[in-house]
Amino acid sequence: MNVAKMAAARHALALVEDGMKLGLGTGSTSALFVRLLADYVNSRELEIVAVATSQRTQQLAEQCRIAISELDEIGLLDLTIDGADEIDGHLNLIKGGGGALLRERIVAHASTRMVAIADDSKLVKCLGKYDLPVEIVRFGAATTLDRIGEYLADSGYGQVEGVVRMNGDRPFLSDEGNLITDWPLLCIDQPAQTHCGLKGLTGVVETGLFTHICVSAILGHDDDTTTVLAAPGTSKDGDA
Repeated sequence: MNVAKMAAARHALALVEDGMKLGLGTGSTSALFVRLLADYVNSRELEIVAVATSQRTQQLAEQCRIAISELDEIGLLDLTIDGADEIDGHLNLIKGGGGALLRERIVAHASTRMVAIADDSKLVKCLGKYDLPVEIVRFGAATTLDRIGEYLADSGYGQVEGVVRMNGDRPFLSDEGNLITDWPLLCIDQPAQTHCGLKGLTGVVETGLFTHICVSAILGHDDDTTTVLAAPGTSKDGDA
């Protein structure tokens, strides 16, 4: 058991209140949170309903007897708790290591607050140490890869070669049936601009750059403590 991830997931439970509509993220730390949430809700007899950001998360939540609903059925969410592959000091994130970046963004934007949970190794000075996931449609994938490479070269990233993520000997497919490509950019000094530029390319569905979305991040440490980073103008639990 990763102590740091567990510490972050456990800390996030304090944000959950009776009657909440929650977004549940995807990834190893999010999975820990879902398991802890089930015990937390049952022990306190809380009434919550949740939306999952992936089929994997939904299956886990249902196994844990957490009430799952469709986003369109319950509308605006009170809180989304999700993991991150990288977090910078401005609370910009790289997400998509689990391949659920499209649904994760939809759920995050449908939430009053989005809080990231991760171990402290995910905190970086500049996003990009983790390869940037970009979700693309399957039709014309090679052409889209070329367009992405050209845009990145024109944007100062040099000659970057993206790869299609694989699941064994077959391409990995997102829950929406799209391909995930991964791009080693090393340092993304303008994440919002890079995200918008990539999203403007034909064939690109989504990027793993989440900017101006996360209101706070809970970072777990190996000594079972946590540090909370908050966006300007918000408290450490994400309240304005």
